[in-house]
Amino acid sequence: MNYSAYKIFKNKAPVQELFSAFKDDALPFLLESSQDVSGMGRYSFFGSEPFLTVSYKDGFSYIERNGKIVEKKQHGLSVLREHLDAYRLSGHNKPCLPFLSGAVGFFAYDLGFSLEKIARVNSPDILVPDLKFGFYDVVVCVDHKEGRLTVFSSGFPETGSLRVKRAEARLAEACGKLKAGALMLEPARERVKKRDLSSNFSRQEYLAAIRKAKDHIAAGDIYQVNLSQRFKARSDIDDWSLYRRLSKNFPVSFSGFFADKDFSIISASPERFLKFDGSRVFTRPMKGTRSRTEDAALNKRLKKELQLSEKEKAELLMIVDLERNDLGRVCEYGSVRVSKLRQIEAYKGVFQATAEVDGTLHKGKDRIDLVRACFPGGSVTGCPKIRSMEIIEELERSARSVYTGAFGYFSFHNTLELNILIRSFLKKKDEILFNVGGGIVADSRPADEYEETLVKGRALMEALTDGR
Repeated sequence: MNYSAYKIFKNKAPVQELFSAFKDDALPFLLESSQDVSGMGRYSFFGSEPFLTVSYKDGFSYIERNGKIVEKKQHGLSVLREHLDAYRLSGHNKPCLPFLSGAVGFFAYDLGFSLEKIARVNSPDILVPDLKFGFYDVVVCVDHKEGRLTVFSSGFPETGSLRVKRAEARLAEACGKLKAGALMLEPARERVKKRDLSSNFSRQEYLAAIRKAKDHIAAGDIYQVNLSQRFKARSDIDDWSLYRRLSKNFPVSFSGFFADKDFSIISASPERFLKFDGSRVFTRPMKGTRSRTEDAALNKRLKKELQLSEKEKAELLMIVDLERNDLGRVCEYGSVRVSKLRQIEAYKGVFQATAEVDGTLHKGKDRIDLVRACFPGGSVTGCPKIRSMEIIEELERSARSVYTGAFGYFSFHNTLELNILIRSFLKKKDEILFNVGGGIVADSRPADEYEETLVKGRALMEALTDGR
């Protein structure tokens, strides 16, 4: 029996206000599009209390139900595929939306070490797995364009008549939460003082690392590498307040909040990693940044500078070629194309250069094959990818963990969307971590590259310090 239940409402309430009724549940998630950039910000999704979770750490996958580990297996992506295959929505008893129910979670950058067999130098994060996905039978979808809210309940993991009962009961439960209308709390007052925000590089040490990266480029090891520094602070601010503050400072199409018991991911990412609509695959690499200010004349000059920069053009082109190659591993022959070669997008505080590559997924490949072929994203590693990852591990001073990984969903009806985890916090109790980086090429000027990391980190720093 294929059964699901849903209700559609008119909606004018802010997404964060709606989600606040779910944020204190088990493993809540919010995928928020708070700014419409290039038509990508139409939908937001949220939910909580998954019926199953799949995580991977130290060579083993852990399957949990009701908070208890019920199975332990080797391998990571194949176990995720196995459970995605077990829950499929089919038929016409569903609204036409990109995500109705499914698995939501993240791939940490560190997963790449097991996919590509790269030697580790930096110790991995003890608390954060290489991947974790909750399987959500109920998802709330907010359509910003139409002003509609859809609550969808799949009835999983039950079957038969029990699935019917669960779908109806869980739908009523979710609608009850929404109607209760949890009040938005005022942001917490805690702030980090700028002097208490520390990096794992001094300025001179970071410049030296850039020069070492350029030595690798001169030796022909790589053409480009993404190098980052990590900032750390301590604060008692609660995770949700920090997300609200960050999303206000830096509104984008791929914001996200994911609260596990030991850590939270708080993201305001402007970059799409992968989108799959059931046939076509899309990726949108970003390379090239300039400041954006309140001065219109200065903004015009900075934007033009980014548009005309030969260095920035070449940097993005290298990554476009890499992404074409990655997609070509799993897409139909001849279907991969560069649909948007280079365009400049305006965000709060920055201009970003971006491109778009798409292709048709091969009939013999699935979404897990797609992730395996493309992860981690080329824009946050370098070219060629594997050698760049080895050099990143050599030059950076701590494991990236979730930074430059991916966060998003696999739907039960064969769609997919993932961001790249940049402009993001990893919060573990009162410890807050974030990385900022940039692409290093042959003609990079170390001082400029260092300043670019601070430009990218401005929204994160302001969310923590409130300018103090």
